[in-house]
Amino acid sequence: MRNLLLVAIASVMMMSCDENRVFSEHQDLSPQLEWKKEDSRSFKVPIENTEIAYNLSVSFRYITGYQFKVLNVQITEISPSGKEVVKDYGLKIRNEAGEYLGEAGGDIWDSEHLIEPNKKYEEKGTYTYKLTHIMPQDPLNFGMDIGVILDKVAVAK
Repeated sequence: MRNLLLVAIASVMMMSCDENRVFSEHQDLSPQLEWKKEDSRSFKVPIENTEIAYNLSVSFRYITGYQFKVLNVQITEISPSGKEVVKDYGLKIRNEAGEYLGEAGGDIWDSEHLIEPNKKYEEKGTYTYKLTHIMPQDPLNFGMDIGVILDKVAVAK
């Protein structure tokens, strides 16, 4: 429990220090530490500026014991006008040596995966992102939460 509290405090501190962060939300998967395919997660991301570029990332919190090297997710982006774009991504969880990637806090790992660098939005308004795992195993074990992060691309001064 102490490690979980330390990870939560560190995460809040890191988020508050990042002036380019536009959106960051994480949602629990289940108390049983599993993610079922039918349990997709949706995130509402407000876009106010279409003139700048953003970095879109997905975060995944998991526990030691996660058995795959990659987490395959399907992300549906729905624009304010209703246009849907569906893409599949492979989030690397382990390196070639089988070691977990991300920030560790005891047996809890926080990983952040840049999926769309320099993304430009066409419309102002609220975009919806729907995340679903597309792994062969269902439910997917040892997952704690999934999230969406949006940062403004830093401009060189």
